[in-house]
Amino acid sequence: MKKFLNSLPARLLLGIAIGIIVGLVAPVGVMKFLVPVKNVMSQLINFIVPLIVIGFIAPSITKLGNSASKLLGVALILAYCSSVLAATMSAVAGYILVPIMNTAKEAAELKALPDDILNLQIPQIMPVMSALFFSVMIGLAAIWTKAKTITAVLDEFQKIVLKLVEKIVIPVLPFFIACTFACLAYEGTITKQLPIFLLAVVVVLVGHFIWMAVLYGVAGAYSKKNPAEVFKYYGPAYLTAVGTMSSAATLSVALDCAHKSPVLRKDMVDFGIPLFANIHLCGSVLTETFFCFIVSMVLYGKLPNVGTMVLFILLFGIFAVGAPGVPGGTVMASLGIVTSVLGFGAEGTALLIAIFAIQDSFGTACNVTGDGALTLILTGYCEKHNIATQENIGVEL
Repeated sequence: MKKFLNSLPARLLLGIAIGIIVGLVAPVGVMKFLVPVKNVMSQLINFIVPLIVIGFIAPSITKLGNSASKLLGVALILAYCSSVLAATMSAVAGYILVPIMNTAKEAAELKALPDDILNLQIPQIMPVMSALFFSVMIGLAAIWTKAKTITAVLDEFQKIVLKLVEKIVIPVLPFFIACTFACLAYEGTITKQLPIFLLAVVVVLVGHFIWMAVLYGVAGAYSKKNPAEVFKYYGPAYLTAVGTMSSAATLSVALDCAHKSPVLRKDMVDFGIPLFANIHLCGSVLTETFFCFIVSMVLYGKLPNVGTMVLFILLFGIFAVGAPGVPGGTVMASLGIVTSVLGFGAEGTALLIAIFAIQDSFGTACNVTGDGALTLILTGYCEKHNIATQENIGVEL
């Protein structure tokens, strides 16, 4: 029992509970303190995220040698197909369920959070997507030029990043989650907005678990390994994603969870998990697609036609691959096709963003947990194509 109370999942659950209680009862004076604290911790975590991406993906590519280019292509195809098929399943549910649902007519107003009196800015050294592309480019170039010095530097950099994760990110996460939930409770998201679209949220939550079951079922069948030996370790990552609402901010914990699985190749974990954290957003795509049906029915009195949704889903899969793994990244990246393909106006996009935020944390948790299934597929792919295992550095947090 003592071991559990000292574990990361217990600290995360405690942070969530304390955060909600504080947010419901705290006066504005307390929130004036918590808001800047939360923002500083958020920026600190986000600052380290590009370093994590570079520290894991680039060295992993150099260790994979000439197999790297092929694996990158496989990973991209897996992420795109997962997002498109998840959105398709969500669209089918939308056509069936939305017409018979008693949809709400308007969203409740939220209480405004106090302004950040500190307003401390900690900009990232580069955007996450820039870090991702830099990692891929430098890793491939090091392979092509047989750059032994750069390869050694990347290996040392990976050790440095691991220590940053161990000493900074993991200890900060429970406090960041507590402050995040305090802000959500204070705003009224938990007590006011949630009841308005409760039924829709329940539908998408069920959809998340259905899609995760599909992914792990396919991964187990393809790799010939027990998928339970992957997802049973993902509890801490799921809870962290619920608290941070960010695949990028959850990356450290996801790596830890995946490394504990006895059926995942360690080199595929270091290669796949950081990559999928940025390109695999199946839960967010599934959620937004269903909520598009809700908004369309509430505001415009009709559902999008099938041809429009097919085009939207195919394009959405591309935008999802390029969306940043940060809170609301998926919906913000897709606003262009929401307006141009679905024809939503300003009111529609505003409502979509509002209701998406209600469950953003659970969509992110689906994204992160699904990454384990895709990594299992990559493991099976390597074994089927005789791609040798490369010695890599694990994550011990």
